[in-house]
Amino acid sequence: MAQVNMKLVKELRDRTQAGLGDCRSAIVESEGDLDKAVEIILKKGLAKSVKRAGTVAAEGVVAARVAEDKKSAVAVEVNIQTDFAARNKDYLAFVENVLDIASSAADGADLLALPFPGGEGTLEDVRAALVGVLGENITVRRWQRLTVKTGRVSAYVHMGGKIAVLMAAECDSDATGDKMDAYLQDAAMQVAAMAPLYLSAENIPEPDRKAQSEIFAGQLREEGKIPEVRWPQVIEGKLGKWAKEICLLQSMSVIETKKSMDEMRAEAASSAGGEAQLLPFVRLERGEGIETPQGDDFAAEVAAMSK
Repeated sequence: MAQVNMKLVKELRDRTQAGLGDCRSAIVESEGDLDKAVEIILKKGLAKSVKRAGTVAAEGVVAARVAEDKKSAVAVEVNIQTDFAARNKDYLAFVENVLDIASSAADGADLLALPFPGGEGTLEDVRAALVGVLGENITVRRWQRLTVKTGRVSAYVHMGGKIAVLMAAECDSDATGDKMDAYLQDAAMQVAAMAPLYLSAENIPEPDRKAQSEIFAGQLREEGKIPEVRWPQVIEGKLGKWAKEICLLQSMSVIETKKSMDEMRAEAASSAGGEAQLLPFVRLERGEGIETPQGDDFAAEVAAMSK
């Protein structure tokens, strides 16, 4: 039997969020094989599936699918508790079914209430059953669709399902849209990497713009180097630079570093022989905004067990 060390126990606990005693027992039972120990924890978790239904699920994947006519696309986020379970084939098949349902659902629909493809019951029924099989909570957290009337929609999934981006161009013709695909893919990759907040400076909400102006005014007041009469002009210049940091079209292309993404858009549309305007993008990042509990201090748990 493999000797148990607390480093191995801690690693198993980090991966599974199981109790310290359960992790220690699993390490003993698996004779020090961490992957087998994870499987043991998951299998023993079957009886706890009801309790785990309320556990935070922040791992998993985001996924995207473009319609055959390339006029629309959907992106979904389906979370699960551990990265180990996120590689399970049944979980990944469930994600594909969520995409199936989202692709045909009405905008804003509750996917969990819709019928499951090719079977009885709803998506929620299948989700609950899969929680019982895997012993981990699963959440269909959010989904979005992007649609054009004339043009092209493109999708990009980054880092094996960590980030999904949908980009769309409304064009003067579908022929123009077909030739915009390369630009849309480049733009989607830039959105994934740089995480801009808005498509263009025109999309910045006025309260946000006003709040940023007040920040710049406070900085100028603190510096005390520029007469207040010149502040409006200076602040406007600073807002322009700020827009380049948070807006896709105003940002510089990572491919053509001397051109903005808006200039690249105009060149791509011109090369396609038509006109193309981008729609606000969709960007979903796995676990974004989810607060995961840190749990008790590991050393404190060990000390408690020793007592």
